[in-house]
Amino acid sequence: MKKILLISTLFISYSLIAQAPDDALRTAWFTQNGTARNTAIGGVMGSLGGDITAANINPAGLGLYKTQEMVFTIGGMKNNNEFNYRDSLRSNDKGIFRYGTIGMVFGSANPYKKESLKSSAFSFSLNQLASYNNRISFKGFNNYSSFSEQYLEELSRDNADTNSALSNYIFGSSLAFRTYLIDTATNAAGKFIGYQSLVPISTGVNQDYNAVTRGGYHELAVGFASNYNDRVYVGGSITIPFISYKRDLTYSETDATNNPNNNFSYFNYKESLSSFGIGFGLKLGAIFKPTNNVRLGLAFHTPQVIGFTDKIRSSMITNTEAYAGTKSESSDNLNDNKAGERKYTMTTPYRVIASASYVFSELENTKKQRGFISADIEFVNYRGARFSKTSENGDVIKTYYKELNSSVKNVYKGNVNFKIGGELKFDPIMVRLGAVYYGSPYADDNIKADKLVLSAGIGYRSKGMFIDLSVAQSMLNDAQFPYRLNDKANTYAVQTGNVQNVMMTVGFKL
Repeated sequence: MKKILLISTLFISYSLIAQAPDDALRTAWFTQNGTARNTAIGGVMGSLGGDITAANINPAGLGLYKTQEMVFTIGGMKNNNEFNYRDSLRSNDKGIFRYGTIGMVFGSANPYKKESLKSSAFSFSLNQLASYNNRISFKGFNNYSSFSEQYLEELSRDNADTNSALSNYIFGSSLAFRTYLIDTATNAAGKFIGYQSLVPISTGVNQDYNAVTRGGYHELAVGFASNYNDRVYVGGSITIPFISYKRDLTYSETDATNNPNNNFSYFNYKESLSSFGIGFGLKLGAIFKPTNNVRLGLAFHTPQVIGFTDKIRSSMITNTEAYAGTKSESSDNLNDNKAGERKYTMTTPYRVIASASYVFSELENTKKQRGFISADIEFVNYRGARFSKTSENGDVIKTYYKELNSSVKNVYKGNVNFKIGGELKFDPIMVRLGAVYYGSPYADDNIKADKLVLSAGIGYRSKGMFIDLSVAQSMLNDAQFPYRLNDKANTYAVQTGNVQNVMMTVGFKL
């Protein structure tokens, strides 16, 4: 058994705060949002246009505006989750307020009718692309792997000596080492040969994972579009994403045998993480009308480059019975009561959207149009997310992010999302329906993950004002990983559930 020396001042050569490939998925795999109209028709805005949300999907759609418009969107969302972790079921739910597109469009017709440029538009909008408000909770019996093994992998990978194990991993491995969850291993001659976990994996432990997440993925978009001969529309958006994410995690493992003499009773790990990022990106698109009734669209979303600052605090309590008793340690004790901080840059995956619409009774006077049907196909390169160090980080961190990026490429793949939606007009009332299927982002075909969204809505337009209402029901299959290991197959909770999303948009023609 090691002896821990109390040191008044710790020299920390570096502090690796572990990230997981899951961090890359938060900015890529989310359902459509925007105005209530956009939500009701399944987000099929790739070739349709005439809605401010086009700035977030295909900015060329702004080119259909020839007047000014102001829009406000608010709503609510409820997550209903069920988790199956190693044949143990747990359910929970969480409801929250959210918002959709808020902003203004400034469209104007070209007074010179003989020119090919018929109109142009400019927009400024704010949209919440994704909400992170959720509760993830599951538990189960595991005699295959342990949360503690990720610490063994980390110490072994770095060939860490005991001084490093004590001081260099103050948000994870050092907590485990100081509370004797992880201890030194010796050979018959008493020589140090590595590290061991005191968790009795062979007889099994009861694992309990609880996380409450908050925050959202928001996007400011400044959009521009031009209309040429009422046939060709081209546009682009300068996007400024800003992301806030908070997670309060509590994780525990307890001895399933209740044996008081096997040197393990339980450990509890707590972590508080906050992350904020702001970045830059572009969205480009075009819409072509080969006939009065048909519209074809193509859009490309460049990767967004986002600079993040994360802050983290963590603590651990371990009871190893007669081996070392109950010990506790926290990152605050090892870091002058300060949260740990990491700064890095993330590049999000690119998107390509191809779409087609058929408008019934296409006329210059939109009040006389009878409706439309529209479909989008969207490719997202989920495995293309990348992390990189900021300028003040050292080579050790650079190597760490190289390994993380390799893991992202191995865990995820590119996939396709399918959207279809339509609207029927009974002036001044409109009815809408939509359906969306989001394919799995995981490279492992054994992980069953997808999203199916069914939506509906109504709208009212009269005398320069409009009100739209929508409801969307999302059916979800996903996987939640309590921890990730390199030397073993990863265990995970199978997540099923549904999300109800209700939105209302109020708008005014100016």
